[in-house]
Amino acid sequence: MKVGEAVMEVILVNGKMEVANRATKDVGNHVIGFSRPKTNESTKKIMTKRARRNPIEDEKVPDSPSSPSTSSEEHSDIASEEEQDEVVAYKEPSMYDNLLKTLGSASESIADAYKRRQRAEEGRSDTDEEDEEDDLDSLSGSEEDEDGTENGSPGALDLTDIQGSSLADIVEHSEDDDDDEASDMDGEEEEFEENGQSIAKEAEISSSFSGHLDYKLQKDEVENLSSKKGKYKWKVDAANCKWVATRELILEDSKMNSPYGLNLKLYDHWLDSYKASGGHDLHSSRQRSFFSLCNSYRDILHHNKKPFYLKSREEDSSIMDAYLLHSLNHVFKTRDLVTKNDKKLATRKEANREEILDSENFLDQGFTRPKVLILLPMASIAYRVIKRLIQLTPSGHKASVNVEHIDRFSDGFGPGRSNEQPDEDGISKPLKTSKPLDFEALFGGNNNDHFMIGIKFTKKTVKLYSDFYTSDMIVASPLGLITKIGEAEVEKEKDVDYLSSIEVLIVDHADVIAMQNWSHVNTVVEQLNRIPSKQHGTDIMRIRPWYLDGQARFYRQTIILGSHVNPDINALFNNHCLNYEGRVKLSFEHKGVLPKVLLQVRQIYERIDTESIVDADDARLDYFKKKVFPKIKDSVQGGIMIFISSYFEFVRVRNFLKSQDASMCLLGEYEKQSDISRSRVWFFQGKRKIMLYTERSHFYHRYKIRGIQNLIIYSLPERKEFYPEAWSSNYNFSLYYMGIVNMLEGSHSMNCTVLFSRFDLLRLERVVGTVSAKRMVTSDKRIFTFC
Repeated sequence: MKVGEAVMEVILVNGKMEVANRATKDVGNHVIGFSRPKTNESTKKIMTKRARRNPIEDEKVPDSPSSPSTSSEEHSDIASEEEQDEVVAYKEPSMYDNLLKTLGSASESIADAYKRRQRAEEGRSDTDEEDEEDDLDSLSGSEEDEDGTENGSPGALDLTDIQGSSLADIVEHSEDDDDDEASDMDGEEEEFEENGQSIAKEAEISSSFSGHLDYKLQKDEVENLSSKKGKYKWKVDAANCKWVATRELILEDSKMNSPYGLNLKLYDHWLDSYKASGGHDLHSSRQRSFFSLCNSYRDILHHNKKPFYLKSREEDSSIMDAYLLHSLNHVFKTRDLVTKNDKKLATRKEANREEILDSENFLDQGFTRPKVLILLPMASIAYRVIKRLIQLTPSGHKASVNVEHIDRFSDGFGPGRSNEQPDEDGISKPLKTSKPLDFEALFGGNNNDHFMIGIKFTKKTVKLYSDFYTSDMIVASPLGLITKIGEAEVEKEKDVDYLSSIEVLIVDHADVIAMQNWSHVNTVVEQLNRIPSKQHGTDIMRIRPWYLDGQARFYRQTIILGSHVNPDINALFNNHCLNYEGRVKLSFEHKGVLPKVLLQVRQIYERIDTESIVDADDARLDYFKKKVFPKIKDSVQGGIMIFISSYFEFVRVRNFLKSQDASMCLLGEYEKQSDISRSRVWFFQGKRKIMLYTERSHFYHRYKIRGIQNLIIYSLPERKEFYPEAWSSNYNFSLYYMGIVNMLEGSHSMNCTVLFSRFDLLRLERVVGTVSAKRMVTSDKRIFTFC
């Protein structure tokens, strides 16, 4: 039986049985169910005592949070007359109880705390234990053996009341960080009222941070989220764009005054930074608008973010500032909540400790410390993001925050070129280049795609390269994390449990990651929010219940940012982003890039009709064999370039051409540089009639192919700028044609044939425009011409 499957809990109240659906928990290999205790004279005596100590009125038992309970009147005929004055109340052990049981068996102080907890729940005092022990001694051993546990109920351990000495055994603190961990944010809120509540508690409860994490999911909500249902029915206007959402979205803090739900010190620092950069109206700014969207704790897919390397530095920086501020705010609020609760526990008297630890106000932690994971494609982009993160971090008492290991960070993530001067993003600018400016902006820095760094925030410092289990944030490439996951699978002493409590996941420049290997992102996301294999110094009494119930993925916020979207990104967002707050994605109408084709090229689009996406690849290859290849196989002229988007399609076409003994050369991403140079020369000289060219090869090298007479686009590029790309050199006034269509310069025919199906709609609308694309995939005609 797994988590979420229902069993019935029967409670006898004054002779009436109350039935409530309760969720069973599957912990390890042990399934916790319900076993009704047998009744004999001894147990009747105990039950009568409990009834006298904790009288229960003849009324309905409150419904279970997960599902409505069955009326007691429906079962009144089942109870016998002997049970009219007896109360049998069985509380099903939770996953939390059983997780703690292992520790309780090894610690006498914890076991004592568990007993006190049980007595408190049953309304008994410490002195009542002696009377009950006498009664329990009279239970027959045969009954205990038959039921499996004492009183017929599963042995569960609830450690909500642990003494200070045992608490120290569970929680591991770094002594040299104790002072640093104490937050000075909102220090005036450390006074408490007589009832033990913070003076600012009301404001804290109203924040989106606490509202999101404190929410308790009902059983039907979990079932709906697990079914991955959700239609985008709601539309919201924001700055220069529209968003569609699966749940009603009201950006409340967009109408509020400062600090927009931010930590006060963080807000003040943000405002100063914004003014210092020349900004005037923070409230109406792009970064404030996107921060409000992030602060709603919805899953977000922004698939039209203008990247910094395409002359859109301001927009890219605004969005980056917004998600970094949101990440910092989440980390600071988490730290402040834990710190304040630590101080409460430290100042309370021992007599009040049990009462305090019973309160849900102290459930403030996950399995491990890291709460934010940022996935980035290259070290140069990570260098840019982390530098800005440091700039946005408020300092304690100094003009700037103190950063540990900054030199090591610069060496490991910076450009690493001594003869060139990097700009503010760490991108070196050579004097002369034969590549487009966007290529140099993206690849001009550290191109390492295998990195991982932990970041820890304390009162005085930002600690780079901190141990992952003591970090607040982790910045990594998908490949870097995949390596760690692989090592943990092979070596038992290693693990990636630091991914178990990620509450904010940000995937920036998703379009660049898609050019690397998007399957790595899928693997990383599937690894998030799993129950850890070990205890990593966690105060298990303060773990939020939804972590223990295996529901953390429903609370994780995922933010995916990129310049475009593809089916793989969409699949991840729809299948693995299950935030109970709902999903939000950009609603955008593309204008297309056909006007940017500078040459008078006749572009013929031929639609491939197929009923299923499963058959789309086979249908495309079959169409190429029967309709396209017969026209080119006997070509005397040559100069035929076939552009292919994916490597999978590249291999299939290559194998087919080999079977036909076609004269061809290859320009794929896995070809050797010497073979590529030879192929370009052979193609230009006409020694090879056909060239196969992949999008990834163009992305990483941006070759200018000469000698093209006829262009066949087997599959449209993911990146729309590759279709018409043209640029001017930065050291002369020559115009270079790097786009696959504009590279037809010098061709006699100026013809381009494009194959597409209705499953290519996302790519098609980026090239020809949304309106034209929808018409082309639904029209009765199959061939369309653009000039």
